[in-house]
Amino acid sequence: MGPLAGVKIIELGGVGPGPFCAMLLSDMGAEVLRVDRTTPSGLGVKKEVRFDTTRRGRRSVAVDMKSEGGQNVVRELISQADGLIEGFRPGVMERLGFGPDECLADNPKLVYGRMTGWGQDGPLANHVGHDINYLAISGALGMIGRQGQAPSIPLNLVADLGGGGMYLALGMLAALFEAKSSGKGQVVDAAILDGVASLLTTFYGYTSGGLWNEDRERNLIDGGAPWYNVYETSDGKFVSVGAVEAKFYQQLLKAMGLENTDLPEQFDRDKWPEMKKIFADVFKKKTRDEWDAAMAGYDACYAPVLTLKEASRHPQYTERQAFTEIDGATHPAPAPRFSRTVSEIQGPPHADGADTDAALTDWGFSGEKLAELRKSGAIA
Repeated sequence: MGPLAGVKIIELGGVGPGPFCAMLLSDMGAEVLRVDRTTPSGLGVKKEVRFDTTRRGRRSVAVDMKSEGGQNVVRELISQADGLIEGFRPGVMERLGFGPDECLADNPKLVYGRMTGWGQDGPLANHVGHDINYLAISGALGMIGRQGQAPSIPLNLVADLGGGGMYLALGMLAALFEAKSSGKGQVVDAAILDGVASLLTTFYGYTSGGLWNEDRERNLIDGGAPWYNVYETSDGKFVSVGAVEAKFYQQLLKAMGLENTDLPEQFDRDKWPEMKKIFADVFKKKTRDEWDAAMAGYDACYAPVLTLKEASRHPQYTERQAFTEIDGATHPAPAPRFSRTVSEIQGPPHADGADTDAALTDWGFSGEKLAELRKSGAIA
C-alpha cells in the first residue's frame, strides 16, 4: 500500500544507520530482503530479535558471501533488485566481487546505496569509528552541552540515524525516482560525516555571519537563553521552554507569574545568567504536573520532559495513533504519513536466516537449487 510498493531492495545485514534506512523504505512499501551471515556476526547488543525493532518488516536469508555458491545467490538477488544497501568499510564490497562496477554491469538500473562513517575516500576513509567520533570531528558534539562541562552525547540520533540513515534513504529515493525516467542506476555515497555537516548548514551560516558564539550556552538555542532552556521541578523532574518570539515570551512570563516583575530585557545577553537563576527558582516551586496545569491555556512554548514510556502515552501521540505493539515491543508508526498510499509496518523483526527458503523461493530459486546450496554451505 505504501508509495514504494513494487520496489525491491537488497539489504546486506549490518547495524545502525543501514538497517534504519532499510526500515524506512520497508515502511513505505518496498520489499526489502535482508541478507545476513550464515554464522552469528557478533554485531550489536545481544537481545531477543523482537526487540531489535529497526529490523521490522523485512525477511532475512542467511548466505555465505565468501563462498562461490553464496556469491552466486547474492548476484542473482541483486540482478532482480531496484536498490542495494551496504554498510561495509570502503573496498570490502569490491574485494567480494560486488563493487558498483560489477553490480551495475549486471543490473544497469540498480541504485547502489553505500553507508559509511567517513566516506569512500579521504584520510579517514578506512579508519574505524562510531557515531560519537563522527559527531566529534564534525564540530556538532562540541556545540552540545553545558558550559564548563564535557559535551553532552545526544544518543546516536544526530550522526548514525540523522546524518546517516536518513540521508541514505533520501539519496536512494532520489536515485530511484531518477532511474524511473533514465533507466540508469547510480551509486549513492552516504557518509555520516557529510550528513552531519549538512545538518549543520544553518549553524555554518550563523558562524560565518558572526551570529554564533563557539562557547556553549552563549547562544539562543544552546541553553544560553533563559527562555529556551530546561528546568528542574520540585519533584526532581524537568520541563522545557522555548519562547523565542516576544508574544510567546510574554505568555511564558504570565504563566510563571513574572509578568509584572522588573526583569531585564529578553535579549540582554549579559543578564541571561541572572534571568536563568530567576527562572530556575520559579520552576523549582512546583511539580512537573503542577506546571502542566499552570501552563494550560498559554501560548508559552512549554512542554514537560517525558520518558519514552510517558511519551508513548501522551494524548498527542495517542490521538495520532503514533505507536503500535508487535510481540510485546513498542514500535513507532511509519513516518511521514501519506494520504493515499498509506505506509504500514510489514511485520515484526526477523531473525538471521529465518526466511531463507521461503524468500529465495519467492525470488525464483527452485527447491532443488536450495537443497544444493544448503548442502554446499552457501546458505544456512
